[in-house]
Amino acid sequence: MSDAVLVERDGAVTTITLNRPKAFNALDRAAKEALLAALTEVDSDEACRAVLLAGAGGRAFCVGQDLREHVHNLEGDDPLATVREHYNPIARLLFGLGKPVVAAVRGAAAGAGASLAFLADFRVGGPGTSFTMAFAGIGLAADTGASYTLPRLVGHAKATEMLLLNTKVGAEEAARIGLLTELVETDEQVDRRARDLAAQLAEGPTVAYGRIKRQLRLDGDFPTMLDDEAAAQSDCGFTVDHAGAVDAFVNKRKPEFGGR
Repeated sequence: MSDAVLVERDGAVTTITLNRPKAFNALDRAAKEALLAALTEVDSDEACRAVLLAGAGGRAFCVGQDLREHVHNLEGDDPLATVREHYNPIARLLFGLGKPVVAAVRGAAAGAGASLAFLADFRVGGPGTSFTMAFAGIGLAADTGASYTLPRLVGHAKATEMLLLNTKVGAEEAARIGLLTELVETDEQVDRRARDLAAQLAEGPTVAYGRIKRQLRLDGDFPTMLDDEAAAQSDCGFTVDHAGAVDAFVNKRKPEFGGR
C-alpha cells in the first residue's frame, strides 16, 4: 500500500491516516487508491470493530483533490473521471461500513476532505478545525456524498449556503450546527480524544451498531422503516452480544460485548 495512506491496527480499532502533510493531505491518485484499498480491507476484517480516520501533520485533516494533479486531468477526455473511479467507491464504502467510524478532524477539511469527514459517524475537532466545501469556488458541484450528508447534518438552508457561497465554518459554529460531534479545548487533544472514542465504540455491540447506522441512513416511508426495524431486531436478537447483555442486566452485571 502507498505511504500516502497509513494503516495501523490497535486491538479492535483500525486507524487510517491520510499521510501527505506537506500537501495538507490533498488526495492524489495514489492516496485515493490507497484509501480505497484500506477501506475495502477494514470492511471485510471481522477483527476490526471501529475505524479512526485522521490526517497527518496537524495542519489539515484533508483539503480534498490535489489540484496540482488535477491540472493534468483537464487535458484528458473525461477530466472528472476520478469521481466515478475513486471518490464514489470510497464514499460507498464509508457510507455502508458496518462498524463505527470516528474522524479526527484536526485543522482544515475542505472539498472532498470535508465530504469524507461528513461520512463518519462521529467527528472530533479542536479550535483550529474548519470546514469549507470549496467545490463551487473552482466551478464544480459537490461530490463524495456531500450533497446527501451535508443537508442531513445541518439542514437544507445551511448546506445551500456552504455549497454555493463557499462559507467557511469555524470550530465553534461547526460544533453548534452539528458538523462536529465534539469540540475539545486544544488541537493537540483531537487525535487522543478521537482514539478514545473509537476504542470505546470498539468495545460495543458491533452488529447492533451496524444496523443502527443503516436505519439512520435509510430513506423510505414509515411502513418501510418499520419493516426495516423488524428485520434489524430479528438479526440482532440472534447475536451472542444481545443474549449476553440481557443475562448481564438480569443478574446486575455490566455487559461485555464481543462483536458477535
